[in-house]
Amino acid sequence: MAALPFDTVQPLLPFPVPPKIWCIGLNYHSHAVDINAVQPEEPGSFMKPASCLFEPGGDILLPPPEFTNDVDAEGELGVIIGKKCQYVPAEHVKDVIFGYTTTLDLTALDVLSKNPRYLTRAKSFDTFFSFGPVIVTAGEIADVDALEVITEHNGQVFSRDYVRNMRTRPFELVRFHSDYQTLHPGDLISTGCPKGARIKAGDRVRARIEGVGTTTANVKQGAKKPLY
Repeated sequence: MAALPFDTVQPLLPFPVPPKIWCIGLNYHSHAVDINAVQPEEPGSFMKPASCLFEPGGDILLPPPEFTNDVDAEGELGVIIGKKCQYVPAEHVKDVIFGYTTTLDLTALDVLSKNPRYLTRAKSFDTFFSFGPVIVTAGEIADVDALEVITEHNGQVFSRDYVRNMRTRPFELVRFHSDYQTLHPGDLISTGCPKGARIKAGDRVRARIEGVGTTTANVKQGAKKPLY
């Protein structure tokens, strides 16, 4: 069988619907500074609906301007849970992680600035999250803390930082969240961004983590099209 040219292959989500999508806000000091916020003492976690997913390499459709006119894209490290677990001791966290991936998380910053309680609303527009197309199994990463998380904007590095500089690092995020709810295979924890890049129609953004992979997207302007 002949090999297919890479540019003719359409990447897909590694699996279509994670049972839960947890995201962590303000986990890097640089991101807190960027949006003039204070890092929380505990993980600033929130959930995103499956309706916000889009395929890696696909299109981010910006909401109509009457809803938001200030959106950023944030490249992050994603942790994929591998087995059903709860109350996981710190020394056994490695046993419940299936692997790692890159994610793109988006925020409507002007919605969020109105009131921090609007976080879920600011994060949940359609096409405001993607991950993959690759998942690297946990055993392939010798030192998670040494990974560098990079957000690229129109081909240029916009922000970068190391996992070891997170306020709450990945293993502790898994342990912490397992205390509050049962975690299931396929659950995804997106661990936070050093700094998000403001985007507009015509831009291209990419999350890149050496040894893990890349998630890319083209930015387009969406339209208000009633559906009922």
